[in-house]
Amino acid sequence: MQLFNKSNLLFLLAIFAVGASDAQEQEKNKRKAHRKGEVYAYWGWNRAYYGRSSVHFTGNDYNFTLHGVKGDDKPIGWNFHDFLDPTRVTIPQVNYRIGYFFKDNWAVSLGMDHMKYVVRPGQWVKSTGTINTPGFENAIVDGEYIYLNDDFLHLEHTDGLNYLNAELEYYHNFINSGFFKFNSIAGGGLGLLIPKTNATIMNHERHDKFHLAGWGLDAKVGAELLFWNLFFLRTELKEGLISMPDIRTTSNSSDKASQNILYLQWNYTFGFSWHF
Repeated sequence: MQLFNKSNLLFLLAIFAVGASDAQEQEKNKRKAHRKGEVYAYWGWNRAYYGRSSVHFTGNDYNFTLHGVKGDDKPIGWNFHDFLDPTRVTIPQVNYRIGYFFKDNWAVSLGMDHMKYVVRPGQWVKSTGTINTPGFENAIVDGEYIYLNDDFLHLEHTDGLNYLNAELEYYHNFINSGFFKFNSIAGGGLGLLIPKTNATIMNHERHDKFHLAGWGLDAKVGAELLFWNLFFLRTELKEGLISMPDIRTTSNSSDKASQNILYLQWNYTFGFSWHF
């Protein structure tokens, strides 16, 4: 007696194909870092490192450039008051971001990198240009090095060097042990610079208000520890270019500065991810 006819064989092959397909789909879902439709939000802090840059200052009675200027970030020591008090959360260098996964493992996000930048006092820099401000006519000699001190110039973006940006991000899962995932992150973006610049230039009255000063580009890599597909710890290393052709420096709207800065930023954040 023939145990299997042609119809039975086709039926068994169909069951095997469906089972194999389901197994492949389950394994594929298991390896997803994040699913389409998820939303995330995070908060955290940063350290930033800046390359040397040239700063060009213009005003009614001066037009000069300082070359090879070194700037630093402005970290503060850990304390509950500044890091966790809701009324003082922007005192440290902070990052916050929201994102949406429009496709498995792919997200678009919008965030703010609240960095801080201070021109290092007590450095020698090359200067070019002219100054006709009373009392400072001989502050620089064209092409010579000058010593920066607060009597001549104090410049910082400490409230802050605010980079509002949108990014495209890709996530890849390396480890999935049930409640725990280890994911890598790669991405990049662009945005606007809205610093609050604190500048004192040759005793001119400072401006010290938020101002749209320019734009930025960035690329980043990172790692994420995701628990129960809900809570995560994330760290990112970001490199970028900041271009600010319109920095407000004094209360006189005709006084401005321009500056391009290369930076490296390290972020350490925590957040939540959920699926609708």
